[in-house]
Amino acid sequence: MEIKEDTFKAVIKPNSKINEIVGFDKDKKAYLIKIKAMPKDNKANIELVKFLSKVLGKRVKIKSGFKSKEKIIEVCR
Repeated sequence: MEIKEDTFKAVIKPNSKINEIVGFDKDKKAYLIKIKAMPKDNKANIELVKFLSKVLGKRVKIKSGFKSKEKIIEVCR
């Protein structure tokens, strides 16, 4: 699945077996992303940023939702 937006919403499922973009939730207008790390001590957020940076080939940052499963992600161009 390819992400083309500069800013997008993501729903994170931490504690998964692998890191992957699962799909797109049309109701929430958000990408569904599985992350291996636990949502403790900011580990899932750090792993999410590393994973998306690798997949997209660009630096990304979390704009909002640091303590939520729903996050707003910004791609730095």
